[in-house]
Amino acid sequence: MTANPLVGVVFHWLGGLAAGSFYVPYRGVKRWSWETYWMLGGVFSWAVAPLVLASLLTEDLFGVLAGAPAGALFWSWFFGLLWGLGGLTFGLSMRYLGMSLGYGVALGTCAVFGTLIPPLFRGTLGTIAASSAGRITLTGVAVCALAIAISALAGLQKERELSDDQKKASVAEFDLRKGLAVAVFCGVMSACMAFALAAGEPIGELSAAAGTPVLWTGLPKLVVVLCGGLASNAIWCSWLHVRHRSGREYLAARTPEGERIPRLANVLLCALAGTTWYFQFFFYTMGETQMGELRFSSWTLHMASIILFSTLWGVALKEWRGTSRRTHALIAAGIAGLLASTLVVGYGNYLDSLASG
Repeated sequence: MTANPLVGVVFHWLGGLAAGSFYVPYRGVKRWSWETYWMLGGVFSWAVAPLVLASLLTEDLFGVLAGAPAGALFWSWFFGLLWGLGGLTFGLSMRYLGMSLGYGVALGTCAVFGTLIPPLFRGTLGTIAASSAGRITLTGVAVCALAIAISALAGLQKERELSDDQKKASVAEFDLRKGLAVAVFCGVMSACMAFALAAGEPIGELSAAAGTPVLWTGLPKLVVVLCGGLASNAIWCSWLHVRHRSGREYLAARTPEGERIPRLANVLLCALAGTTWYFQFFFYTMGETQMGELRFSSWTLHMASIILFSTLWGVALKEWRGTSRRTHALIAAGIAGLLASTLVVGYGNYLDSLASG
């Protein structure tokens, strides 16, 4: 199948919409600890959805995984494990900073590391920069980094302008110092997803050889990568269950104080959040197949679209209510920059596909 970067950009935007929206259902979960709803949603994110969709859309899933090189399986799983550490602290970033600032800081760090380190590691960054299409794509990456910095600045400006009561009205556990530390750690570790997907390329090649359409060849490697994420999150959440004595919440009908727990509603909201989360990488792997030789830029497109949609959700959920016109102007500039970066990156990939064709 011939690469089509414009279609790839659309897929990355759909993935960004899913990633920027998945946390919204969690806000409706009542009387469960963070570790309870995060773990239950994660089961759908990292186990149920990957296995179901890969089984339905690819050929001989388990035969492909059994025949994959041991190195590809291990490094995909291992980087997935490291990414999982970032994933679980991502939830804490939302908890302490809210959607707008939490997404901006965590994913801004993740965008830079995840985009540039893989080609640096392979030694291909110089080759990319040598072509006009590559330089345009790298310019798009730089525009994205600038837009992310503007979005983060808007978040910091918001923090200065709002009172503690106003912050806690939209983010109940707002804590800037703790949240920034967690978000930066999250961003660095979350970049390991880019490395995990790169390590899993032989799995995708085997899936293609088994007859899977090119568009779906990334799904089998997601099964392996997300298995690593499941492991790290399960260990952490289990420890929190022991520490907080919250493991009973999965089956309890009432809290220790006697309040009723809406179990069915909580489970459905977690299932919706977890499945929505998975669709970010479902669409990401589809988009990556359309980006041609400059597919490293997929990570930039993914991060930019996530921050864009999460910022819009933050506006819709009134996290920015009460801030100044200057702050609103910064947020508008950040959104415009993110939109521009996706167009520039997409155009660079389009020029590369013409040269390759």
